[in-house]
Amino acid sequence: MNLNYGLIGNSCTAALISDRGDIDWLCMPYFDSPSIFASLLDKEKGGKFGIRVGADYVITQQYIPHTNLLRTHFTGKEGEFEITDFMPYYTVQGTNECYRPSEVYRYFHFVKGSPKFCVDYNPKPDYARGKCIIRIEGNHIESRSDTNDKDRQYLYSSLPLVEVLNGESFTLQKDEFFMLSYNEKIDDVDMDKEKLEYCRTLVFWLNWSEATRKFPAYNEVIERSLLTLKMMQFYNGAVLASITTSLPEVPGGVRNWDYRFCWLRDASMTIETLVKCGHAKAARRFVKFVESTFIGNHSRFQIVYGIHGERQLTEKTLDHLSGYAGSRPVRIGNKAYLQKQNDSFGYLMNMIYQYYTLVPGSTEDLENMWDMVKSIEEMVMKNWCKPDRGIWELRGKSAHFLSSKVMCWVALDRGAKIAKHLGKGSYERQWNLEADAVKSDVFLHGWNEELHAFTQTYDNNYLDSSVLLMEPYGFISADDPKYRSTVEVIEKCLLKNGLMYRYNSPDDFGCPKSAFVICTFWLIRAFFMTGQREKARNLFENILRHTNHLGILSEDISFETGELLGNFPQAYSHLALINTAMLFSD
Repeated sequence: MNLNYGLIGNSCTAALISDRGDIDWLCMPYFDSPSIFASLLDKEKGGKFGIRVGADYVITQQYIPHTNLLRTHFTGKEGEFEITDFMPYYTVQGTNECYRPSEVYRYFHFVKGSPKFCVDYNPKPDYARGKCIIRIEGNHIESRSDTNDKDRQYLYSSLPLVEVLNGESFTLQKDEFFMLSYNEKIDDVDMDKEKLEYCRTLVFWLNWSEATRKFPAYNEVIERSLLTLKMMQFYNGAVLASITTSLPEVPGGVRNWDYRFCWLRDASMTIETLVKCGHAKAARRFVKFVESTFIGNHSRFQIVYGIHGERQLTEKTLDHLSGYAGSRPVRIGNKAYLQKQNDSFGYLMNMIYQYYTLVPGSTEDLENMWDMVKSIEEMVMKNWCKPDRGIWELRGKSAHFLSSKVMCWVALDRGAKIAKHLGKGSYERQWNLEADAVKSDVFLHGWNEELHAFTQTYDNNYLDSSVLLMEPYGFISADDPKYRSTVEVIEKCLLKNGLMYRYNSPDDFGCPKSAFVICTFWLIRAFFMTGQREKARNLFENILRHTNHLGILSEDISFETGELLGNFPQAYSHLALINTAMLFSD
């Protein structure tokens, strides 16, 4: 099995649609809401919005170019048709307001012949925790869970609702549609409305892509990754790590996490990437989100927040679901919100520095950000010398992770640069001095003379791919002998079948058994920057072959089979793909 899914979304929620046209994952009304369809996590109990055709049908799938409208094409002896899936997303005429309702349109376009299909409409609201109550009510099918009376779904269609609900066969003779909404509609839902929503959404995505920076090499793969990232930014500015929960790093394993939240680390890296590619508005929204979360009324810094700004992300298990490929437990929530991860400061400050230098802002905006900068720098000064859980948010004992120290240096360095930009000399000097202290500490305690490499932590001899981030963030030069030696040792110890391990140390669950996608991109950059350009390009071409049929990547890849694993799609993977591809486009 593989994650052969397309993604549709509108910065409010998103759905995964299989290469056979089935909606196997959808949460309403938001990304982090309980699922309506979750056959991704349990084929029997999870529910789906499926399409059944004869065994002779050939099914292909592609996005309408430069958009997030997904088209699935069905060709059989009986005839031919296609389904276009999308979520409405566009700017309301005469306003600056975006229209992005929690709705899914499924437009059935008749091509030729007499194609036949059945609809398997099987909603299982509230993560399938209760019994689904479903009935025809006027011009729609209403569904809800007996565990939650407030959350309801409404299915509208041009096809007879009784036949739809009974799963009867239809012979397509003209264009038809389905529209699934979280809210009961007041206005008529008909083919004219469907076509209007289609056209408006199509134009929105075409305009967004047109405003995107173009590249002489790998432009198509960059664009698809950017379009994917755009769907993963919530309308308030928060950026999700992924839109799914509990897809395993290894089939049958227990490393199954809920990623439908905003990690400041992942989000900052995503926003930087979007800004580089022409989308500064994404940075403005994210900065406002950050300001509203941990600055002001809250004195405690968190590394991850709910997409609405929630600070408590209580972790629970859904024991009634069998899990993807039998991988349990299925989790919702994530107790990583309780962890200390000092590296998060660096990614956030690097993004803020880029914002300061690249994105014009009002005096009020700059002053608000300066207060935020001072708060972050104060926390870095207090915490950089303390152990933490690191970028991989291990659930065991805290340690002095080298990548955390490096990113604390980044936070102090970027803070000093911002202070210089604003003419705040005393802050600039103070933060530069502290940055020098961090750098000296890393070179003193992080270098292992026996291994000829920088190690994962100050007190172990393990290798960690996150150490490679020393160079792109300016902590060390690519020409430094210690960095070049570290790259060689990491390649030798962590590279397997053209893919990278995160680290080779045991953790709470043993040793990692799958490749972590972003780490391979880090090694590609390391090769490129140390003059090994051919090796870098070969490794890049190899990982591109691991994307699914639509160019989408998950969190992990199986070393043995090449199967996509982990949560899907993964912001980490796509932002790293973009930044790596840009190396070959300059």
